[in-house]
Amino acid sequence: MSALLEVVGLSAGYGGVQIVHEASISVSQGEIVTIIGPNGAGKSTFLKAIFGAIRPTAGRVMLDGRDVSGLSANQMVAAGAGFVPQTENVFPSLTIRENLEMGAYRRRGGVNERIDELLARFPELARRPGEPATRLSGGQRQALAMCRALMLEPRVLLLDEPTAALSPIMREEIFQQIQTIRDSGVAVLMVEQNAREALAISDRGYVLVAGRNALEQSGREMLDNPEVGRLFLGRVEVEG
Repeated sequence: MSALLEVVGLSAGYGGVQIVHEASISVSQGEIVTIIGPNGAGKSTFLKAIFGAIRPTAGRVMLDGRDVSGLSANQMVAAGAGFVPQTENVFPSLTIRENLEMGAYRRRGGVNERIDELLARFPELARRPGEPATRLSGGQRQALAMCRALMLEPRVLLLDEPTAALSPIMREEIFQQIQTIRDSGVAVLMVEQNAREALAISDRGYVLVAGRNALEQSGREMLDNPEVGRLFLGRVEVEG
């Protein structure tokens, strides 16, 4: 299967400090790919550089066969990418519905229909569309942020720590929704610290260490990999 999103040799950083070093990934349509690694490995920086939130210093980003390297975040949205940052991903003073309307700023029609379609996935949001986002729980805000990013029907969705600081119940719900997004044909690339749960729903995974590719395997292979388990999944190997 050809890659919908292909990143080759991407490097990026801040203020002249290189954080990501020639990292490469690929994501196919209808595939979930998860990036794991230690804190400070450059995972979030990598996502931001792919999406154009920061400018890469080297490398190439291809989206659906088009070279989108160096495009701004707004241009990446127009090209078919969506991005949900870990924090500050909703407008707290706006209502649920107003947040979704803001996410539809490039749509030419069908806004109400798209809002109804997305809210149907999250009954807790659908029951109170006039509620300000500031009154939502962390999990509800994350669900709203994902819905807002989906308003423009992106072909690839980038998620930065979608279950950070959420309860186990809300983590399970968010991961279920990510699978639903994947099953709708959207490619999903996420960075996630709850690595075990993320890899369990992932088609493939990458390990990023010190801003460099360290390993690529299927989600199942990573879960079964004793070294990955020891370093990133909290697994303790007991000798018999």
